[in-house]
Amino acid sequence: MTENMLSFFVALFGALVGSFLNVVIVRLPEEGASLVFPASHCPACKKNISWYDNIPLLSFLFLRGRCRQCGVRISWRYPLVEAAMAILSLALYQHFGLGLLYPIYFLFCATLLVVIFIDIQHQIIPDLISLPGIALGFVLSWVNPFLTWQDASLGILLGAGSFYLVICFYYLFTRRQGMGFGDVNLLAMIGAFLGWQALPFVIFGSSVLGVLVGIWPMLKQGKGGKTVIPYGPFLASAALLYLFFRQDILLFFVRFILKAN
Repeated sequence: MTENMLSFFVALFGALVGSFLNVVIVRLPEEGASLVFPASHCPACKKNISWYDNIPLLSFLFLRGRCRQCGVRISWRYPLVEAAMAILSLALYQHFGLGLLYPIYFLFCATLLVVIFIDIQHQIIPDLISLPGIALGFVLSWVNPFLTWQDASLGILLGAGSFYLVICFYYLFTRRQGMGFGDVNLLAMIGAFLGWQALPFVIFGSSVLGVLVGIWPMLKQGKGGKTVIPYGPFLASAALLYLFFRQDILLFFVRFILKAN
């Protein structure tokens, strides 16, 4: 099989998984909802979607972004998630090959993608995602050549501990809860998969992204520091940046420290 053909199938696999992730994003926040039943259906007219209308990316284009049955516009989130997972799958293949790291971090990327879109829409990070993710990241660290189980353990402890202290100090000085415990669990999960070494960049990078992106809603809502902005997408985005640009990031920090000294 040629390299181009293999890359195509890797991206196609990502898009297919992305189609399932859309189901997870919609149904997981709904109490008691099943990820399997009922079959995929239009949220407006409730009619089942045929297999030929459920092909990742292509069906959205053929249908021109509308339901075949009722004509209601389909959310852009569906092709966006499918495309994002296809790109992440291809990036993982090009970065790690098809060895052991590919399936480990494919799961990690898929989880982060679900977190991003659920947190944007509902401003929650379900424990049903992050808590099993913490355990899975730790278990996989025993076979993960990217880090050791000690790195993962410290990543969990320092990830959860650092944000828990932030929550406590913020509440102590403002008497308001600024960050949810979902963010604490998410950072612990990131630490489990990437190790404690990733935490400084993830915390710093997510803060920078939060400030840059948060300026617009703060101005629009006119609430200043009381503006509610989901923080999970920034943590997840910073974690993805570290995953793919780890060497460049660590080299930058080393040079920065050497120059400072």
